[in-house]
Amino acid sequence: MEVVQEQQSEPIGQEDENEIVTENAAFVHSDPPQVGDGPPTVDSEVEILHEKVTKQIIKEGHGQKPTKYSTCFLHYRAWTESTQHKFDDTWHELRPVEMIIGKEKKEMAGLAIGVSNMKAGERALLQVGWELGYGKEGSFSFPNVPPMADIIYEVELIGFDETKEGKARGDMTAEERIGAADRRKMDGNALFKEEKLEEAMQQYEMAIAYLGDDFMFQLFGKYRDMALAVKNPCHLNMAACLIKLKRYEEAIGQCSIVLGEDENNVKALFRRGKARAELGQTDAAREDFQKARKFAPEDKAIAREMRLIAQHEKAVYQKQKEIYKGIFGPPPQPKPKHTNLVIRIWQWLLSIFYCLFKRQRHKSD
Repeated sequence: MEVVQEQQSEPIGQEDENEIVTENAAFVHSDPPQVGDGPPTVDSEVEILHEKVTKQIIKEGHGQKPTKYSTCFLHYRAWTESTQHKFDDTWHELRPVEMIIGKEKKEMAGLAIGVSNMKAGERALLQVGWELGYGKEGSFSFPNVPPMADIIYEVELIGFDETKEGKARGDMTAEERIGAADRRKMDGNALFKEEKLEEAMQQYEMAIAYLGDDFMFQLFGKYRDMALAVKNPCHLNMAACLIKLKRYEEAIGQCSIVLGEDENNVKALFRRGKARAELGQTDAAREDFQKARKFAPEDKAIAREMRLIAQHEKAVYQKQKEIYKGIFGPPPQPKPKHTNLVIRIWQWLLSIFYCLFKRQRHKSD
């Protein structure tokens, strides 16, 4: 049974797309911002969105802006303006936040104004007055925000769905959430075929957002199996995209999530091994490939990767051998000893006297 083919990085689990109704959506994907202690310095023009909200663009987006009741997916980091204390960071959680424009929490009113004036893929710096943030009282739980604190947000609008009813994930049934995730996966597969890797990854990320840990913990039996049949391929397909984009550490993370659910998943082992090999982690990569080969002993792709590791190690050994040879040089050869001329003459004379002495003694006998 050959489960990992030469076209190993193609999405798996392709269903009949004619059976899926695709939602009108806009998505992009980009790398997370550089982690720092304070908000980024931005030189772009300040745009006044509201008396208490301003925006500066860090990275341009594309397409339309979300309208009322759009379901937006975003990442943000937040600081209090006066102390520069960072009190929230969704990038750290690796899961986008969901916000329905017009149905946001009171403390997110200023953030919602900023997000509604952003395009998909846009990253911006927002400054929000305390009146549209955590208010006069602040927040003494999580997040911890002092009273009357103006807020600075670095926010990225990952994407949004235009839905009339503005239905949040928490209000969906299990079947609806799994179905929405499956639509995202199918859209991602289509984008992958077109080599639009970052857009495909965004669709997979949105699919995974519908199937978060809080949701998965509530599922048992057939519903959990249905959810994993969507979720795991999304992680694996993201790993395939990340390997193509040479983002190997992230690919390892995606595969490890799958292996946490299914420790013998051959594709997860194969792709993690491939990413580890690219990072030079040959021992860990070999371990993954060997385990994958137990479940797919005839697989040619696994055998090929193991040969590549062996060839790489041989080449490294030869290179190190040459380096050490150049450093230490050939082993020293013993030098012939040079005897003093006077000593040599003295030794010659002694040998003559010794021969004469022996001859004389022989005659006497």
